[in-house]
Amino acid sequence: MVHFHLNAGLWAALVALTSLQSCSADKRVDLIVRPNGGNVSSPIMYGLMHEDINNSGDGGIYAELIRNRAFQSGDESRYPVTLDGWSPVEGAKLSLKKLSKPLSSALPYSMNVAVPSSKDKKARKVGFANDGYWGMDVRKQKYTGSFYVKGAYQGKSFTASLQSALTGEVFGTTEVPAKKKASNDWVKYDFNLTPFKAARNSNNTFAITFDAAGAKDGSLDFNLISLFPPTYKNRPNGLRVDLMEALAALKPKFLRFPGGNMLEGNTLPTWWKWNETIGDLKDRPGQSGVWGYPTTSGLGLVEYMQWADDLNLEPILAVWGGLALDGGELPESRIDEAVQSALDEMEFLTGDASTHWGGIRAKILGHKRPWKIRYVEIGNEDWLAGGAVGYENYKRYRFPAFFKAFQEKYPKVQLIASPSVFDNMTIPKPAAGDYHPYLTPDNMVKAFNKFDALSRDNLTLIGEAASTHPNGGIGWDGNLMPFPWWGGSVAEAIFLLGLERNGDKVIGTTYAPGLRNLNRWQWSMTQIQHAADPALTTLSTSYHVWKLLGETAITKTLPITAKAGGIDPLFYVAGETESGSNVFKAAVYNSTEPIAVSVQFAGLAGKVKQPAKKPATATLTVLTGPANPYGYNDPWKHNNVVKETKTKLKAKEGGTFSFTLPQLSVAVLETDSK
Repeated sequence: MVHFHLNAGLWAALVALTSLQSCSADKRVDLIVRPNGGNVSSPIMYGLMHEDINNSGDGGIYAELIRNRAFQSGDESRYPVTLDGWSPVEGAKLSLKKLSKPLSSALPYSMNVAVPSSKDKKARKVGFANDGYWGMDVRKQKYTGSFYVKGAYQGKSFTASLQSALTGEVFGTTEVPAKKKASNDWVKYDFNLTPFKAARNSNNTFAITFDAAGAKDGSLDFNLISLFPPTYKNRPNGLRVDLMEALAALKPKFLRFPGGNMLEGNTLPTWWKWNETIGDLKDRPGQSGVWGYPTTSGLGLVEYMQWADDLNLEPILAVWGGLALDGGELPESRIDEAVQSALDEMEFLTGDASTHWGGIRAKILGHKRPWKIRYVEIGNEDWLAGGAVGYENYKRYRFPAFFKAFQEKYPKVQLIASPSVFDNMTIPKPAAGDYHPYLTPDNMVKAFNKFDALSRDNLTLIGEAASTHPNGGIGWDGNLMPFPWWGGSVAEAIFLLGLERNGDKVIGTTYAPGLRNLNRWQWSMTQIQHAADPALTTLSTSYHVWKLLGETAITKTLPITAKAGGIDPLFYVAGETESGSNVFKAAVYNSTEPIAVSVQFAGLAGKVKQPAKKPATATLTVLTGPANPYGYNDPWKHNNVVKETKTKLKAKEGGTFSFTLPQLSVAVLETDSK
């Protein structure tokens, strides 16, 4: 195997070059792809996994621009309520209040905005500003916003505006007429704001001001202050356009949500309670996040399902399995509480209006059409958080309780246990497992044939996967690599080819985590990086590899016979696609020379023997990277080290296509279906 060794003290600099070790494989590989004898099965699904890590939900794909919009905590012992993100305008005094009549029981805190005393009052307008998630992107487009106010206000209007945090230049403003309501009531205001000028950068703020003299009692209380840019497919409370477009380009097949560790919560009381993420935003208390910050739950259960709808994805719903990240777990006498919550969640999503939870979805929330849920995962990485005792209890009573309940009420749903057969768990039929390989490149390559010997009964989801550390000993005691790098991405490709060889045993696979805010993250290795400025949205080397392989899902594997050469340093798989074309996928890892490849599709032979017929054609797509295997796509350089080359090939006699692949390359050869 190739060893991309980095000195532990220098690895972050990414300047070491690879030391390629020669192998004994031939420099030429001649292959015959037989038309019959492969595994017929549903193609493995290339998909997405999401949880709010790296501010990938709030401050990421969830399009809300206002940070700390409702002063939420989820767990005040872990995250005290603060005014982070907020600053006074024109001498106003900001403070947190826990009023006797809050906006809602879910949002007990609000921001009191006190006007300056009469002797200090110099400005007619006072208020507050928010700096967003490390800035805001301001363009000439319609922004939709809202806020709640409580207090006696006799002014004519409120003013909402977007301006530069550096110069104070105003890019857009709108007047929001005041409503005449009793001072003891909370009043909601909705507005639209279209800037007349775009900002040059994302160092911008949003502000609300009001007439200081109009605050009869000297202050007003504000809560749930929100501002959205245009969202993907114009969904209210929707998702960020550029990130959704990048995900849509991957042509994914499923969405696994809501995680991940976020599902479990830090403690037993703070797990991801699905029923607290539905309905009006003022009724969502948020969650004590597990990655160092609280979350709003604005991206809730319904929004996840709409995400799946908008990208035509298969939902893989993860339900809480009774375990917290601190090792706390429900005892056997209480596990039915978690089981019932999962059944209620299923009823909410799939039940018709005659059911209790289906009725809430249809009649109260307005989602009349039930969704279809075919995959449900019980818990997340239960072999890890609870230690040996927690894992033993998962196998002894927690998973069996869910298994029994779902077999009785939802027997057609494919249950997935959070461990896999590789985690020393005997998973009862017909349930599947979930395998999470975060590996070095060498170990990714070694896993190429990991599924070959498994029985079809060992159905497995690869719910999370990535090459995270360089070869050579840093391991989990050291830092992750700062970005996906070309050598690691090629190794991931080889692992994926191994999965495609075993499509009858693998439900699907996804890179994880998918998204990372460049201003605050806990896990550096992510498929897409982003910030407030869309120009910083960066598609990693792994993004390009997974996209290429995911575009041609194999519905039937085809057996391959090697006439010369064989597996390693060329790794490959062949099959048929849904469109009826033949496809050959390959990657080169640890070769000192380019590899001359010939692939004969035996099923095409009859088409090229007759001179009257045109020879079969195919498109060869090859991804190559930089000379330095540690090269990566740098968000601040706006570079792409991945080069894609497409070539049209004609088959020679016998249906043979010939081409050459260089070291550290990934290729897909697809015949024209006609």
